[in-house]
Formats: sequence, C-alpha cells, structure tokens
Amino acid sequence: MTRRPEAAPRAPLSRDRVLRAAVELADGVGIEALSMRRLAQELGVVPMALYKHVANKEQLLDGMVEAVVGEIDPPAHGSDWQGAVRQRILSARAALLGHSWAAQVIRSRSGPTPAVLAYLDSVIGMFRAGGLSVDLTHHVMHALGSRVLGFTQEVFDAAPDPDPAGPAAMPPEAAAAYPHVAELAGAAAHDGESVLGGGCDDQFEFEFALDLLLDGFERLRGQGWTSGARRAGGDPIA
Repeated sequence: MTRRPEAAPRAPLSRDRVLRAAVELADGVGIEALSMRRLAQELGVVPMALYKHVANKEQLLDGMVEAVVGEIDPPAHGSDWQGAVRQRILSARAALLGHSWAAQVIRSRSGPTPAVLAYLDSVIGMFRAGGLSVDLTHHVMHALGSRVLGFTQEVFDAAPDPDPAGPAAMPPEAAAAYPHVAELAGAAAHDGESVLGGGCDDQFEFEFALDLLLDGFERLRGQGWTSGARRAGGDPIA
C-alpha cells in the first residue's frame, strides 16, 4: 500500500507572519479591501486567531507601517550631511513606492509608531551631526513635513486622473476664469508610475523640492541662523 506523502506542517502563526501577510494582501488588493476576515482567509486560520497577535484593525495598520519603515536603508555615514539625509529620505520614498497604500495609511495614523519615531530620531541625529543647531533642526523638520517620510502632502488630495490628457483638460470656462492655473496645468508632465500620495508628487517634483530645502538648510546653518534673531526682526537672508 502506497503511503501518501505527509503535508508539510504549516508555519505557526506569529505577529511577524500576520503583518507580512497583511502587507502582501494590501499590495495585491488595495488597503480598502483589507479586512481581518480576509486576512484570516489568506492565512488559513479563523479570524479570532489573529487577535492573539493584533488587537484590532488599527493595531494591524500600525504594524504594517512598522513593516514598511523597516525596509528603509540604514543611514549612511560620512561628513556630507546633505547627501546622507537625501539618501535616507529617498530610501524612505522607495519603500513607500513599493507599497502604494503606505502613504495613505501613514497619514491616517493618530501618532507615530515606534519604528517611525526611530526613523525620525535618526534623521534628526543626522542634522545635528551635520552642525545644525537644535533650534534650526526644529524648524527644518517642520519645513520638511511629510517629505521626511518620503511623500509630499498636497494641499488638496487628488485621485489619479483616468483621462490621458490629465489636469490639462480643463473645461474652457474654468480655463478662462483661472488662466494661470490652466497655464500651469497645461505645462505639467508627471511620471504617473512614481507618484505617491496623489496630485503632483512624482519623483522629479519630490527631489526638486527636497534639494531646494536641503540647500536652504545648509545656507542657514552657514549663517548661524537662529529663530530668536528672526523673531526679533533680523534679516533671515543676510
């Protein structure tokens, strides 16, 4: 009698396995379609089994953010603080580009997760090691905003436009009423494959803004800029 080969034992459920499966599922079906029930089906377990590792959907999303942030390259070492910060932030962007839902989930969190705090702490440390004062670094982090995590928070969220003509195809009445907006919209040429967070946040625009900011921070560092002098009415661009 021929014996059937025994099935390989299923890997035990763990928090790491749950989070990796959730990330893969969101990559495949989108974050809106992710649910605890569907995730349980993917893992071949009953939904209650998930709650031993994540208490609820919000904790699951926090963990997914942690997993994505864990893909960011470690900070580079060297004397060029601008290059090191730029590389770190662009690595964060690359991690988000690999998971199109991640920027949306990060924006939805009520506060930073431990992995995000560790990442922010390392970036702040890079500014401080580069010679920026605590005062200037505080304002630098505000100026960077969401860019420090690799995406630009647009003034208005914009869903991807299915029209190949894109935003340039403004109705004639709107173009006549807002000629400068129409002019800029007609000149826009964005790489849809590298857009994060909607709007115009493609790779070129992101790097353009990031480089302007980093150059400005270096200029202020060299000037010994302080917010106290600025608030007292001193010339911020001496």
